[in-house]
Amino acid sequence: MLNDDVELLRKMAVFGGMNRPALELVLGAGRELQQPSGTYFFREGDPGESLFILRSGNVAIERLWQEQVIPLGELHAGDCFGEMSLIDLMPRSASVRAAMDCLALEIPQRCLYRLYQHDLEQYAIFMMNMGREVSRRLRIADERLFALEKQLPEFRP
Repeated sequence: MLNDDVELLRKMAVFGGMNRPALELVLGAGRELQQPSGTYFFREGDPGESLFILRSGNVAIERLWQEQVIPLGELHAGDCFGEMSLIDLMPRSASVRAAMDCLALEIPQRCLYRLYQHDLEQYAIFMMNMGREVSRRLRIADERLFALEKQLPEFRP
């Protein structure tokens, strides 16, 4: 299964350009997590202590507003989530719920420290990749906000 997991990581943007020993180090610190449909990987406001790599299933990204669940998006097998809290060390900004039975790899924050100690260059590549992924998602959110502001002029700043 290690070869399958290494190949899964190689296909993901946040692990792009990383060498096999670094990927194996990351995987060695991770654990497999089965999440039944309807349950949460984490909730908005929880401490951010790990990154998740979705091996199978779909997850819903949600936020609470005025006691209502607001859907923000959906992620699928091969996507990752939870990276923002690993960068900014802040609580989770949204909840992630299993929209169907899911299988994920959980990569704890301490793994990043081990990567930092073991191979600083690979750590830098990983951190740049995570920054790019967060930036990509921010651009999508900006486009959605821009489209909403065009439709609802009363919400313009």
